[in-house]
Amino acid sequence: MNSPLLLSWLLGALVGSMLFFATTVAPTVFRALPAAAAGTFLRRLFPLYYLWGLALSILCTIAAYYGANSTAAIICALVASMFVYARLVLLPLINRARDRKLDGDPAAAQAFRRLHLQSVLINALQLALLVGLSLVPD
Repeated sequence: MNSPLLLSWLLGALVGSMLFFATTVAPTVFRALPAAAAGTFLRRLFPLYYLWGLALSILCTIAAYYGANSTAAIICALVASMFVYARLVLLPLINRARDRKLDGDPAAAQAFRRLHLQSVLINALQLALLVGLSLVPD
């Protein structure tokens, strides 16, 4: 399989899984489970989501690199770095803020909202970059 075709398939898998998670999995969890159970479930799921996104974005970077598409390689590497940041930095901060919020700390609720918004904006930026990349002809 040639690298541009592989890159297209990998981009589709990554964008599709990110959209599925954001539009189906996360909202369904909150509708189907009590708030505490939903939070516990998502706390276990998000690290896996970020690892999945990281793995696919690294594969996209490699396919773009071997396809001699340096712009795509840079964009995919940037997306990968955002998955690393979200998993290793942002997610622990969100979890701590949520724990403090559940313990009754009023300042933690605002911190949780701010950190959650940051994670949503990062995810939206990643999607925009990947969709934009997939729309540009080889």
